[in-house]
Amino acid sequence: MSKRLFVAIDLPDSTRQLLARLDPHIRGVRWTDLTQMHLTLGFFDDVPDDAYSALREKLSAIQFGAFFLPIAGVGAFSAKGAPKIIWIGVGKAHPHLFQIHKRVQESALAAGLKPDLRPWHPHITIARCRDVSAQSLRKFLQANGELDAGMIRVEAFHLYSSKLTPAGPIHTRELTVHCRGL
Repeated sequence: MSKRLFVAIDLPDSTRQLLARLDPHIRGVRWTDLTQMHLTLGFFDDVPDDAYSALREKLSAIQFGAFFLPIAGVGAFSAKGAPKIIWIGVGKAHPHLFQIHKRVQESALAAGLKPDLRPWHPHITIARCRDVSAQSLRKFLQANGELDAGMIRVEAFHLYSSKLTPAGPIHTRELTVHCRGL
């Protein structure tokens, strides 16, 4: 039996509430459920049980110090010109964040999982779009392009399993790795 897994940094409730209030209620734009908002550090599909155990062990060994991360700047990822995902950014090339991402990828590799070789663009998905024109989102994106949602203190990251259901994904926290004073 294999699992769909992802490693993520959770957001404080106050940040999630603020992001939820941004919803422009545009047809075809489905806002992310509050409980599902997170910053993905790595996604691993079809993880067999032995690799799952190894991944947990490797992730648990990651050491990092707490740090602050700015949550700012709304944008969209597009496919063929049509927006697919609306996101909010996390500052520019934050060194601590990239270091944790690198260690998560190294842990996956050491556990026998295929690394994701695509460039990593850290972001928080706040909405998914279906049949939405770039034009209908332009005003919203212009109004929120420079949005400053404040800073969050990163003190832990989590390993989640994700089960796809017709009602949407169900995420279950499998492991938490807390920062350690470095």
